[in-house]
Amino acid sequence: MLRYLNGYQNNKNAPDENYARELQELFTLGKGPLVFYTEADVRAAARVLTGYTVNATTISSSFDPNRHDTANKQFSAYYQNKVILGKTGVNGAKETEELIDMLFLQDETALYLSRKLYRFFVYYEIDAATEANVIVPMANLFRASKYEIKPVLELLLSSTHFYDPVNVAGMIKSPLDYCVGLCKEFKMQFPDSTDFANQYLMYDYIRTQASNMQQNLADPPSVSGWPAYYQAPQFHELWINSDTLPRRNQMMNILLTSGYTRNGKKIFIDVLTYVNALSNPGNPNLLISDTVAHLCAIDLTPEVIQFLKGILLSGQSTDSYWTDAWTSYKANPTNTVTRNMVVSRLNSMFSYLLNLPEYQLS
Repeated sequence: MLRYLNGYQNNKNAPDENYARELQELFTLGKGPLVFYTEADVRAAARVLTGYTVNATTISSSFDPNRHDTANKQFSAYYQNKVILGKTGVNGAKETEELIDMLFLQDETALYLSRKLYRFFVYYEIDAATEANVIVPMANLFRASKYEIKPVLELLLSSTHFYDPVNVAGMIKSPLDYCVGLCKEFKMQFPDSTDFANQYLMYDYIRTQASNMQQNLADPPSVSGWPAYYQAPQFHELWINSDTLPRRNQMMNILLTSGYTRNGKKIFIDVLTYVNALSNPGNPNLLISDTVAHLCAIDLTPEVIQFLKGILLSGQSTDSYWTDAWTSYKANPTNTVTRNMVVSRLNSMFSYLLNLPEYQLS
């Protein structure tokens, strides 16, 4: 933050309010209806934070007492009229600790952070019942555990509320969730660490796809992060639009068909290896039910299940049409005709399945 929000430029002669403002508005208290810190509070916080510098050569930070504002800092009634007494020398850095303590003594800080966690892991809408029955207990535990995040997440992720069917698969996968998830679900084979250069290129291909879908790893568009995590009223729905949805489908289709090749190395979705690991891939009903249970967070309608089965059966009416094709392939895996027939039907089925809205949810 010294670099990103101009903290290294903040000094007693010209206090910079950038980080002081975001520290309250984005990182601790938020902008809710019960938050009443003032512009004077922002200026006072900026003065507390004066004196920090960045060494661009050693990539390190330090505190310079000569750049620090040593006068007292008066805060508003919202902060119980707190006064942070000015300190000289290296003790000036201790004022920052007092500022942080002051912010975390506000009840709204725990509530704000709890809402952020809830919106990230459950859903963006928080009604009065959820506020009272989920957010407030999370906030109380946050304060009681001295802002340790693990107990609060354990409380949320083990709650009945979290597993309520209404809250399951309620969010669209982020681009990174989609791209990395696709690789993990199909156990795609990447070059190992002994081939570091090509491993990097393949990983970077996945990163590039996520970036094309508007989420570049470690490069959020602003200090607020990606809008899908905070921007009302759409939140996660921002991940899907007329540009990004086709890109999701394009990536999936490439990996299902030609794959991505670089320097003679290739990553792709191996449908044969995937279905071979299922309980009974020769049975079209079990193949589809096992696949859907693994890839989709919610059930598909009977009509969609039947359509997927129709793809496997190539429009025929009897299950044996798929079973016979699979049995023939297994009997002679090197036979190009039977192999291509099975792969073609599986690719068509997975192409349809992975394009479904249900697959976009997590």
